[in-house]
Amino acid sequence: MRILQALPALYSGGVERGTVEFAADLVKRGHESFVVSKGGPMAEQLRGQGSKHIFMPIHRKSLASFGQILPMRKLLLELKPDIVHVRSRMPAWIIFLALKSIPANERPAVVSTFHGMYSVTPYSAIMTRANHIIAVSKCVRDYVLNNYPVPDERLTVIQRGVDVDAFRQRELSSQWLDRWFRQYPQLAQQKIIMMPGRISRWKGQLDFLAMMAQLVRERPDCHGIIVGGAEPGKEKFLEELEKERARLNLVDKVSFLGQRNDMTTLYLLADVVCHMSTKPEPFGRTVTEALASGTPVAAFDRGGAAETLRACFPEGLVPPDDTGAFAKTALTLIGKPRPQIEIPWRFRLEAQTETTLQVYENLLSGRRAP
Repeated sequence: MRILQALPALYSGGVERGTVEFAADLVKRGHESFVVSKGGPMAEQLRGQGSKHIFMPIHRKSLASFGQILPMRKLLLELKPDIVHVRSRMPAWIIFLALKSIPANERPAVVSTFHGMYSVTPYSAIMTRANHIIAVSKCVRDYVLNNYPVPDERLTVIQRGVDVDAFRQRELSSQWLDRWFRQYPQLAQQKIIMMPGRISRWKGQLDFLAMMAQLVRERPDCHGIIVGGAEPGKEKFLEELEKERARLNLVDKVSFLGQRNDMTTLYLLADVVCHMSTKPEPFGRTVTEALASGTPVAAFDRGGAAETLRACFPEGLVPPDDTGAFAKTALTLIGKPRPQIEIPWRFRLEAQTETTLQVYENLLSGRRAP
C-alpha cells in the first residue's frame, strides 16, 4: 500500500514519535510511506528510515492554513495514496477540503486517529468525517461515542505501541554513566524518581514536587528528576516550579533536566517513573515506554495511563490527586527488587502496525467490492 500520514509537525511529542515509529514499521513491511507536515527535528530520522517527508505548513490553526488546500490537492493527485491517515485537526480540514474537488473514484480512503479528547466543536468534528476512526484508548473511544454521532462499527481502539525490544534490550554503559555523574554529581548513590513530560501545568509537576517533599522525609536518599523542556509560553510556569521547589526545601532533592534525547537510557536509570497528569490523559506514552524498559511506574488511576497500568502493572495505581498515597506507593516500589513486567501484545508496536494495517485493508477491500 501507499500510505500518507498527515500531522502538524515533527518535534518530540508522543504523536510525532508514534508517527515516525509507525512509518518505519510500514517500510520494513514493504509499504510505501509518506508523511506531510511542516517538518522538525524528527524529519531527518523519518527519511533515514526509508519514508519520504513532504514539507507543507499545515500546522497553524488559522485561516492562512487554508492556502494549503490547492497544494494539498496537487500532492494527493501526484502521490495517489491508497490511504491518507490524518492525526490532527487542521491537517484533516485541509485534506478534506482538498478532496472535495477530486472525483470520488480517485480519492484515497481516509483514516483519522483521535490522539486526544478534543474539545467538542465543529472544528474537532472534522476528525469524524474519516472512513474509519481510530481511538488510542478505551477512554478516548468512549469520549468520541458520547460526543459525536459516530457508529460503533466505524471506530476501532488501537493502543499506541512501543518497540519493547528497543527499550528492554539495552544496558547502562559505563561511558554514559561516567558522563551522567560528572554532569549530575548530586545523583550519585541516590534512588532516582523520574517525572517525564513537557513542562505544562496539567502534566502534574506541582503535584510531583508535593509528593517528593513527603517522600524524602521517609527516604532522604531519593532524588527527583523532572525531564522535559518548557515550550514557548510555558517559561513562567517553569519559574513557578523552581520557586515551589525552593519553598519546599527541595533544591538539593529535585533537578530539572530539560529536554533530553536519551530517554530510553533514563528509563533504565530510574528506580520509579511517575505519571501525575491533573486530568485524564488519552494514552500516556511515557507509562508504556517506562514499563517496556522494565522500570516500575506509579500513576494516578485515570485516563489512558490507568488502562496501561491496569493491564501491565496494577500495583502502581494511585487514587487521583492523592500525593500522600503517591509517595507511599513510590516508597513501596523502591523498597522492592525491580519486578518482571510483561507488556501485553496490544501495547506493542507490532500490534499497533498490524491492527492499523487491517483497518486499511478492510477499507480498501470494501471499496473494491462490487
